[in-house]
Amino acid sequence: MKKLTSGPADLDVISITGMPGSGKTTLAYKVYNDKSVSSHFDLRAWCMVDQGYDERKLLDNIFNQVSDSDSKLSENIDVADKLRKQLLGKRYLIVLDDVWDTTILDELRRSFPDVNKGSRIILTTREKKVASHGKPYTDPLNLRLLRSEESWELLEKRAFGNESCPDELLDVGKEIAENCKGLPLVVDLIAGVIVGREKKKSVWLEVVNNLHSFIFKNEVEVMKVIEISYDHLPDHLKPCLLYFAGWPKDTAVTIYDLKVMLDAAGFVENTEMKSTEEMVKIYVNDLISSSLVICFNEIGDEPTCRVHDLVHDFCLIKARKEKYFDLISSSAPSDLLSSQITIDDDEEQFGLNFVLFGSNKKRHSGKQLYSLAIEGEKLDNHLSDTFHLKHLRLLRVLHLHPSFIMVKDFLLNEICMLNHLRYLRIRTEVKSLPLSFSNLWNLEFLWVDNEESTLILLPRIWDLVKLRVLITTACAFFDLDLDADESILIAEDSKLENLRYLEGLMLSYSKDTEDIFKRLPNLQVLKFDLKESWDYSTEQYWFPKLDFLTELEELRVLFKSSNTNDSGSSAATNRPWDFHFPSSLKHLKLYKFPLTSDSLSTIARLPNLEKLLLYRTIIHGEEWNMGEEDTFENLKFLKLYQVTISKWEVGEESFPALEKLELERCRKLEEIPPSFEYIWSLKIIKLVESPQLKDSAMKIKEHAEDMRGGDELQVVGR
Repeated sequence: MKKLTSGPADLDVISITGMPGSGKTTLAYKVYNDKSVSSHFDLRAWCMVDQGYDERKLLDNIFNQVSDSDSKLSENIDVADKLRKQLLGKRYLIVLDDVWDTTILDELRRSFPDVNKGSRIILTTREKKVASHGKPYTDPLNLRLLRSEESWELLEKRAFGNESCPDELLDVGKEIAENCKGLPLVVDLIAGVIVGREKKKSVWLEVVNNLHSFIFKNEVEVMKVIEISYDHLPDHLKPCLLYFAGWPKDTAVTIYDLKVMLDAAGFVENTEMKSTEEMVKIYVNDLISSSLVICFNEIGDEPTCRVHDLVHDFCLIKARKEKYFDLISSSAPSDLLSSQITIDDDEEQFGLNFVLFGSNKKRHSGKQLYSLAIEGEKLDNHLSDTFHLKHLRLLRVLHLHPSFIMVKDFLLNEICMLNHLRYLRIRTEVKSLPLSFSNLWNLEFLWVDNEESTLILLPRIWDLVKLRVLITTACAFFDLDLDADESILIAEDSKLENLRYLEGLMLSYSKDTEDIFKRLPNLQVLKFDLKESWDYSTEQYWFPKLDFLTELEELRVLFKSSNTNDSGSSAATNRPWDFHFPSSLKHLKLYKFPLTSDSLSTIARLPNLEKLLLYRTIIHGEEWNMGEEDTFENLKFLKLYQVTISKWEVGEESFPALEKLELERCRKLEEIPPSFEYIWSLKIIKLVESPQLKDSAMKIKEHAEDMRGGDELQVVGR
């Protein structure tokens, strides 16, 4: 309300955005009718815009409210100009409820004069793009889902008014609130159910056990709220939203995984102007902008997204209706009639009733199936021998969860006949990629779970020319037991120019390693384990040169010491690493590395580094002394986990852009350097199992807030 009654004298637009049922209109209505707000403005008007927007009718409506007139203006009157004159010289408040398009506000602006009176427009919308488009001064207010305690507070108020909930209903009431998953619309629906029933524990337990059916007694109302947003999506985004039905409810999907799956499923349209990566990024951003997909992007955490349970139900119902997707049990009688199927395996029933994958299955069965995912308990060996896929010729996505089946040679050969595959996840014990992998020339995403072995990639990997993502439990370019000085024969033109993501690589010194990396010129994410390779002639550990990987943005390396205690040799800890990182690097995670202050200075010079995580790091002399030249110019997140550091000297300009500092199990460090209080960008200090640092953290918070004039710095932890 302060944004309405104070702030800039210029006209300001305050946008409220959120998913369907999140309470946007309710909040706007409450603020609009607040006495302190209504008395502050000379004129007020409330208008529902919705998708059937008619500019003339909307302007007529606003004019009638601000002029206290019910008369209809004649068609030849310029109502926009008349409204402008009516508002001129007045402080006014206009609410535009349920706006769907950015052009609406643009068309209405000429009717809203800006005369330095502190006038305001409140705009509610499900579309984040609309909310961002409207803001001259004030950032949009994005309504999050309610926390469990907030859901209970709302439910209790709806059910009992000003009275308190009886003790005997408290636990079951909080369970009901928890199951509403933070959406005010659902809280309201369930409150309506329990208000009309006896306030007895047995009755409320019935509500808990049948919550889904109670919600869907109002199915028309609930689904209509969501379907309005769904219908507003462009046609190319509708299947992308329905794809969420393939994940279990409440699944937090990383933004990266979502991009991979949408691309692999073939949803992304190719254009000459933009690359596939650029297009899929636009798709994901547009889904989040619709408010049907909720994004979680805490500082330092990998961004994730999910859909509310109601949206998930809607997606599943809609997808089944259109035979686009089905989620079935292995024991359910079914056939491959949808284009995308996820199967939840019941181990006892799979071989008895579910014969979709038998060798005698008719050729036409599943001919339209392009995506198949199977989750579940491990398939018995005698059943796995009867599992066949060769008749599913058009499969583009095949996800066999590692807990379900170990893919043996015969099945792997069948999979290699599916030459339309773009995405493949399997668990296997093969030692190297078989010759038949050359048939998978369309494969872009390969995920291999192979805990029992290290998968040798060369030479077969060069045949997968479209490969963009490669994830394994453990893989190597070549046999690590080979002589490090023995040359590996590689054809001169061998390259994987499309490969962007490589995870699970095992490295030890070889003179050919850097040559191989040069054949992966567009790598953006690289995660590998580095086996200790000590060069006694230089008294340094070997680390591969990576500075020629000019597209690399994320690097994660685990150092595997030959010492059983993982502590590294005493000689090693006082020698700097010969790091050659690319300047493009944004995220760096180092595990179990022995480091010196000089090595850390090398890292500090990376101009684009935004996230640095050091895990179980041994710092020579247990001191990190940051000189004036050690400035992490763009670092936003720093995490130290179980780092052996007792003394840490930090300059006032060492971390000019830092937003979050996280210290976990740093038990030797006695205090956080006081100079952190001068970092104006710092928003969060998180302490985990480091109780001795709490006092210094609180002092930094106190001094920082004094200097900032109350701008809050959070100290959190456990």
